[in-house]
Amino acid sequence: MTDTLPDQQSVGADVFRQALAVHASGVVVITAQSDGIPVGLTATSFSSVSLEPPLVSFYVDQSSTTWPWLRGADHFAVNILASDQAELAARFARKGVDRFAAPTNWRAGPLGAPLLADVSAHLICLPYETVEVGDHVLVVGLVAEAATHNTGRPLLYHQGRFGRFLPHQENL
Repeated sequence: MTDTLPDQQSVGADVFRQALAVHASGVVVITAQSDGIPVGLTATSFSSVSLEPPLVSFYVDQSSTTWPWLRGADHFAVNILASDQAELAARFARKGVDRFAAPTNWRAGPLGAPLLADVSAHLICLPYETVEVGDHVLVVGLVAEAATHNTGRPLLYHQGRFGRFLPHQENL
């Protein structure tokens, strides 16, 4: 006997999307340089995986036109976005635009991956593992370098929109 539901009993895509929309997630832009060309995409599926070794992960749609370029890179950067960077996140989520043209402000990192300006933190990662999972690819990176720049509020993604985190005020 298996512990999984048959395919005909799984939830439909629209219901699944609606349920997931109530979960807020942080927003990052994954960048790399492939054949001398900067590439990048917005991800809301970023997560820490392990402290020893230091691993992080994100998912990318297998149909992404950016994924083949990222997959070919020898390292990538995770740019953790600050609450005022919603337009930057939207830019890296769009198709058919030069994501690194003005007004995007960036510089090459120590290994060459583009580092976006004014982000909360950068993680420089080496590819560790990739696994095809459903219609996405799970990408795990070994963090080789980390730098924190701004400990302010993070950019969040919730119900199809970008937003800001507001902490609860404690009653004194």
